[in-house]
Amino acid sequence: MSYTGLVLVGVVAAVAVDLWVLRTRLLTRKAFWTAYAIIAGFQLIVNGILTGIPIVRYDQSQIVGRRIAYAPIEDLGFGFVLILITLSSWVALGRHQRRNQRRNQRRNQRRHQRRYRRTPERRL
Repeated sequence: MSYTGLVLVGVVAAVAVDLWVLRTRLLTRKAFWTAYAIIAGFQLIVNGILTGIPIVRYDQSQIVGRRIAYAPIEDLGFGFVLILITLSSWVALGRHQRRNQRRNQRRNQRRHQRRYRRTPERRL
């Protein structure tokens, strides 16, 4: 499979994970796109240095051919996949942890209530 094909598969898979598997829906949030723009800017700087010197070389038959800051446009796709999967996983794990904390708090409250339940006083 070509570099471009791998990027397309990765982007589709990352979007599916965000929207339907983990259901974090980061793609619908302005904060995600703001963070991604900042990260993409730094990614272009680093990619430009690595491919401009050239430390990294690409097989021209495996890429579309368009470049941004000396790096193939596909690199932005891989960066997008990396950021989306990482942040979606982070959000999902945090949500899972908060859910478990709330469940444990409710369980402890019920135990406490049962243990210290007032018994009705007996009449003599």
